[in-house]
Amino acid sequence: MNANRVAKLTAVAQITLLVTVGPVFAAGGKVYVADEESSTVSVIDTISFKKIGSIPVGVGPHNVQVAPDGKLLWVTNNGDADKASGKPAHDGMPKSEHAAMTKTGAVWTIDTATDKVVAKIPVGMHPAHVVVAQDGRHAYVTNGGENTVSVVDTSAQRVIETISTGPFPHGIRISPDGKQAWVANLKGGTVSVIDVETRKQIVQIAVGRGPAQVAFTPDGRLGFVSLSEENQIVVIDPASRTVLRRVEVGTVPIQIYATPDSRLLLVANQGTRAKPGSSVSIIDLETFKVTATVKTGRGAHGVVVDRDGRHAFVTNTYANTVSVLDVGKRKVIATTPVGRSPNGISVTP
Repeated sequence: MNANRVAKLTAVAQITLLVTVGPVFAAGGKVYVADEESSTVSVIDTISFKKIGSIPVGVGPHNVQVAPDGKLLWVTNNGDADKASGKPAHDGMPKSEHAAMTKTGAVWTIDTATDKVVAKIPVGMHPAHVVVAQDGRHAYVTNGGENTVSVVDTSAQRVIETISTGPFPHGIRISPDGKQAWVANLKGGTVSVIDVETRKQIVQIAVGRGPAQVAFTPDGRLGFVSLSEENQIVVIDPASRTVLRRVEVGTVPIQIYATPDSRLLLVANQGTRAKPGSSVSIIDLETFKVTATVKTGRGAHGVVVDRDGRHAFVTNTYANTVSVLDVGKRKVIATTPVGRSPNGISVTP
């Protein structure tokens, strides 16, 4: 075989390899959105920022969470339509029009490869938020209607423990070291600290009126809680469990999320239906000052940051959209229509 023919065959082989392998490396992730009034979960592509799917789920899905390994999506809802009450609740959040649950609720799991529902697990009354431990063994669901957290064995797909909290538990996150779960008690003015090993509430931290969601910096240095009735973010020392300071933000702050480098905290300011908030406050975690306020859409509620810290995704509850925020440039670069009343949001790792 002459040298020219060998060169041509080699070039063809290289092109074939690029065509075959290229899409694997270029493939993006997915953003999942709980469309509370549509009883669906919207799926958004992280590269095109386009909606690529809609998954029917139970009545009133409020929160979604992708498991750390990215294989399952967890969704809190009111169960199948024929069994759900569909009555409004979430009365503890000031003037928010959350649809919610008054009977025993559920958490459903969705296979992220197929976007199909694979399990339906009964939990407590009025489930709000769900998180999954880093090792993937347990999921934790806040039950606002009975002041508890359900602990779900993810393999057995059943509740194995019920933990008492403060009044109307809402947002929940696991500490970076995996040892604690913090719960924002919306009507109690406190954050419950749960020991993950013993599955007991060990303390409640007094924070202020209307705590809606908690967060941590990935380095474990700081904890936070949003105060929906005081328009503030409370900064907490996780080691001493004491309040360090308060930061003024927009009206009715709900979800909060720290960037992967632990330098910034993003705060979604929802406002009310009568006077919607439409911004995300960006707090510098060295100076504890709001360094930017980015205009999004009406009713900015949920916020999540992707793993490289480049983009944040914000649900606009009253606009039925998701804003894509370029974190570095501090501006919205895309707006994606989703279902009605989008609330919780999560992105694949």
